[in-house]
Amino acid sequence: MRTFAMALMMAAGVAPAGLPAGPPEGFGHWTGGQLQDFEKKLGPKINAQKIATQSLAAYGNHSFLMAHREGNGEAELHETQNDVMVVESGEGTLVVGGTVVDPRTTAPHEIRGPSIRGGEKVALAAGDVVHIPIKVPHQMLVASGKQITYFVVKIDAR
Repeated sequence: MRTFAMALMMAAGVAPAGLPAGPPEGFGHWTGGQLQDFEKKLGPKINAQKIATQSLAAYGNHSFLMAHREGNGEAELHETQNDVMVVESGEGTLVVGGTVVDPRTTAPHEIRGPSIRGGEKVALAAGDVVHIPIKVPHQMLVASGKQITYFVVKIDAR
């Protein structure tokens, strides 16, 4: 009878005392295979700027998204968010530092421009991880015929 009662409670989504009912609230999990599949999923969604993104989750002071590029991005500067990027596939060049050319505000605390003056070029490939602090200009460059797909963690600076 006890086994039947436990099975009934679990089927109803109620965990017996002392047993977890499943992952805690706010838990997120994406397998490596799921992340790698975004290259194929986002490729057909490329816009005129040669980028497609998909938000994965938001948790208080940070959020996750996937990005897929098949061309150069705009220069960016985030006034209140750090970026952490993990390259899943492809290759590109990240220009970091320097000054955003012809900066314009595109959203609160978001500056964009066509390019960066100065800055350092860093070659990126699958498996690479980068951290970009707030207020640091950055721009992803992707050579013709190439692509890059990467996981992004946006972290609010507090």
